[in-house]
Amino acid sequence: MNIFLWILAGVLAAVFLMAGAMKATQPKAKLAENMPWVEDFSDSQVRAIGVVEILGALGLILPAATGVAVVLTPLAAAGLALTMAGAAVVHARRKEFPNIAVNVVLGGLALLVAILRFGPHAF
Repeated sequence: MNIFLWILAGVLAAVFLMAGAMKATQPKAKLAENMPWVEDFSDSQVRAIGVVEILGALGLILPAATGVAVVLTPLAAAGLALTMAGAAVVHARRKEFPNIAVNVVLGGLALLVAILRFGPHAF
């Protein structure tokens, strides 16, 4: 189970790191081409969402890999699950239903990591 959780955390970290880096570095106008929801947010809010995703991705891996403050790993996973819940609400409000499925899957996987790392498979 530990290997499965490491692989899952690694995949989630890669997804959130790429998505977060894109939001944190690209201009809002360029993001709007593929992510129309950014029009509902200011530049700084979009960048903040990207930074939250980057920090969550790092939190999934670094504490556990270094053995320092390992409780941050399930906390990061829980934070990413909450981020995806918020994203699902935004997409539902905008009637962007296919995007909600992505949010539910990513959020559910992050929640699984959080639950298992807080519980029976903690470090």
